[in-house]
Parts: sequence; C-alpha cells; structure tokens
Amino acid sequence: MTSTLRLILGDQLNTHHSWFEQVDPNCLYLMAELKQETGYVRHHLQKVAAIFLAMEAFARHLRAQGHQVLHLTLDETQRFDSLPQLLMHHCALHEITRLQYQSPDEFRLEQQLAQMCLPGIEVESVESEHFLLPRSVLGDYFPADRPMKMETFYRRMRREQDLLMDGDQPKGGHWNYDARNRNPISDMEALAVPSPCLFANDCRAALIRIERHGVETLGRCPEQLIWPVTRLQALQQLQHFCRFLLPHFGQFQDALTESGPYAWTLYHARLSFALNTKMLHPMEVIRAAIAAHEHHPQEVALTQVEGFVRQILGWREYVRGIYWSKMPDYERLNELEAHRPLPSWFWNGETRMRCLSQAIGQSLDYGYAHHIQRLMVTGTFCLLAGIAPDEVDQWYLGIYVDAFQWVELPNTRGMSQYADGGVLATKPYAASANYLNKMGNHCRQCAYDPKAKVGDNACPYNSLYWHFINRHSERFAHHPRMGMIYRHWFGMDPDQQQAVLAQAENYLNGLDEL
Repeated sequence: MTSTLRLILGDQLNTHHSWFEQVDPNCLYLMAELKQETGYVRHHLQKVAAIFLAMEAFARHLRAQGHQVLHLTLDETQRFDSLPQLLMHHCALHEITRLQYQSPDEFRLEQQLAQMCLPGIEVESVESEHFLLPRSVLGDYFPADRPMKMETFYRRMRREQDLLMDGDQPKGGHWNYDARNRNPISDMEALAVPSPCLFANDCRAALIRIERHGVETLGRCPEQLIWPVTRLQALQQLQHFCRFLLPHFGQFQDALTESGPYAWTLYHARLSFALNTKMLHPMEVIRAAIAAHEHHPQEVALTQVEGFVRQILGWREYVRGIYWSKMPDYERLNELEAHRPLPSWFWNGETRMRCLSQAIGQSLDYGYAHHIQRLMVTGTFCLLAGIAPDEVDQWYLGIYVDAFQWVELPNTRGMSQYADGGVLATKPYAASANYLNKMGNHCRQCAYDPKAKVGDNACPYNSLYWHFINRHSERFAHHPRMGMIYRHWFGMDPDQQQAVLAQAENYLNGLDEL
C-alpha cells in the first residue's frame, strides 16, 4: 500500500538525489505537466517542450530503477487549476499519509506549497541537494544588515571549496583573469568556431499537446528539439564544451558577431538549461572544466577556466543567495522609477537596430542568447529607455529556456536594470553604441550610425545613453565609478546637450518605430 507521495517539479530532475538511493514500495513519485506552470508568464515554446520531454525522460529513468512513478501530462491535469488541487486529489486517491517535496527554487512555489492545507497528512520539505550552499546557511553568507558583493562571495567560495587554489592563494596569483579576456571576435575567428553540441529530440507529441490545451507561448520550435532532455545528453554537452569550446571560452565570452554559422553559440557552454533543471550538478561541471585544464594546460589555459568557474561557483550561487535573502520585496523594486512599456518588437525582433534584431531574433529561434546579448544589448536598451522592470522581468523569464525566477530576477531587475538600487551591481550597466561597435560587427549592416548622436540615422543607444545619464544625474553624478562620464556630460556645449536630449525624446516617444 502506498503511504508516501513525493513531488518532483519540472526543474528537479536530479538523478543523484538521496530520495532515489533505495526503492521504497510504499512510495509514489508524482510528476505533472500543469497549466499553472505554463501560464504564470508567456514561455518560449522550446522551453515548455524541453521541460515536458525532460520530465518524461526522468520518469522513465526512475521506473527503470524500480521506483513507482505517476507521470501526468496536460491531458490528465487539465481539470486542476493549481498544484495544491492536484496534490489534494492524488493524496486522497492513493490514501497518502505523508507528502514530501524538495524545496522549490522559486518563491511563488515555496509559498504555495507552504500554505497548502492537507488535513491528516504529514507534509515535509527537504533540500533539493543541488546547490553548493544549502538554503539553511544562506543567511550566514548574505546577512540582512550589510551587502555581500559578488567578488567577496566568490573568493570565499574558492577558499571554502578549495578550487583553483594554491594553499590560501589563488592559483596563478590572480583571482580574476577578465583583463586578459573579453576580446571581440574577427570574421575569420568566428568562422573557426566549432559546431555546437545539438540534439534531435522528437517533440512532436509535446507540441501537439501544448497546442491542444491552448498554452500561450512565444518563439519558434522545430519538431526536433536541440536541447538536452536526459542526463546522458547533458553529460555529452558538458564533455563537448570542455573539449572543443572551453579553450577559447574566456577569450571570446563577451564577443558579439553575426559572422559564421555558429555566431549564436560561439564558445559558450549553453549548459544552463541542464544545470537549472538539475540534470547536471554544479560541482561536476566545475570539476570537469578544471580537469580539462589540468590534463591539457597548454590547450585549456587557466585564464579560460577561471572565468567559467566564476560563472558557476561565483555568479550562479551568488544570485541565488541574493534572491532568497531579498524576496519577496525584491521583485517589486523599481529604484530608477522606470515605467515605459516594452516595445512591441521585443516579441518579433522587427526593429531596424541590427544588434537588437539579431539578439531578439536569435532568442525567438533558439530560446537562447549569451550573457552579453542579454545584459549589454537587450538589457542595456531597456535600462536606457526606462522600460518598466515588471515587463522586462516577464520577457526574460519567458523567452529563455534556462530562465527560472531565482536566477532571472537578480540578473534582470538587479544587474541589468539597476532597479534594486545597487544591491547586486555597483553601478548601472549603461553603455552607448561605442561598446557594441567595439565588441561586435552588427553595426556594419545597421540602418543607424553608431558614431552619430543626433540626426535621422543616429544610433538610438547614443542619445538614449546621455538621456539616461542626464535624468539620473542627481543619483549618479558623484558615484566614484561614474565621475568621468559626468564630467564629460557637464562639459558638453549646452546646445549640443539639448540636441542630444531632443533626439532621445524623439526616440522615446516612438520606441515601437525604431
């Protein structure tokens, strides 16, 4: 007789969780496609399909190990409006006396499960056993009374985990090798980028099911899904990255290009979907990258590996700590009082600004864009234009296959939009067209001139940048990292200032037409 029901969410596909060490004939595992989870934002079609396929594959794996699994599709769950309704029904149906669930990584789900009322049933929450820091210790790393900066956090994690260390000092003598990386990529270098590790997972049944149940999505999805949906595929993707891409990862991690067949992937790992659904553990990813360096130091330099390790060990764990230490107030912050609606072309990529049309078009095609496209192309435009953070959050949370709120919200509302007032970033990531022109080749084929501030074909990033600087001068004029920018602005001829601001106002009044 089944007495325990264990809930597995769509981003909890961890084959090494202690739950699965032994087969318990009195335990039933429940996995469910649920309309609630497809509708809280408008998700990319590939994201919904990938999670559905990964859940189905995980259910097959557990059954093969001898576990009892109830995997429900949208067909079986369509009458349930919420996760608690589904759980109450199946607890009664299977005469459950104990319900267990792994702590969700999103605040809304944690609250929903914590507030659920199941009379006569013991409810227990356990760790997901995925992150390097358990939820119970996050308060020690992110105290409420003082901010924790990422670099401080990263160095502490390096020491505690003994990664890339020589005793108590960083291997190679430096904590950070960014100064040797962040290079633009030439056309010839872009043509030499190795082919990415892509898969051909048949998702036709999932797509039919999604359409049949009226799930509103965005983006495009081929019948053969390129994203990993099993742990084996995720491991193949990790191995491919370490062998073919890691040698130049750091060097070109900030590059932008539309040259070559793999301009959309370059040397990026694209492991975040597998990590965020827990098919891969962060430590195995870190150790695989370090092992590649230790076994082939001439090919995989320390400068390349450190930047990648920092993204996983430092940034990924850091934004999770920020999320849980600041929620639920964090998702309502709007420090810069930005209120403009998101331009309509964010949903179709139909803008004359080449960098944005490329980044958004790629996102619609693949559900993916690398961090510079997210931060310095789409993100910077939203920052400069004063787009409402709520709309920015919803777009980022929906359009990317790897986006779950715990990782999306601090990156978007904090780092990208500075809506948290500096909790996460020490200054706004504001930039003009000069940065984009330096880091990529989009400007070559753009309708706008990256060097012009005013005029019919002046790049919107330029005047919008100075408009941003001007309207927030009270806040940032004395910022230690922005003094030079303000000296330049205040030293500009007043007539030139007015021309630039008028150009920006013209653009802001017609964002949908850019």
